[in-house]
Amino acid sequence: MIKELDTVVLTHDIKEYGLAEGDIGAVVHCYGDTNAFEVEFVTAEGRTIAVLTLTTNDIRLMSNREILHARAIA
Repeated sequence: MIKELDTVVLTHDIKEYGLAEGDIGAVVHCYGDTNAFEVEFVTAEGRTIAVLTLTTNDIRLMSNREILHARAIA
């Protein structure tokens, strides 16, 4: 179950925001009993790229057996 402050992984590209499958975000709000969440994606220096309303089809919880990866953004 996804909850506020969880680290989540994007399951597909969202090109209009420059986000790619595998990008990592933080859940900043959960919408009641629905499967909708506000997720913030930031750069390494803490600049917000996007805050998006996403569903469980768009994100998944990050596993403790995964490694972080860095990539440049446009």
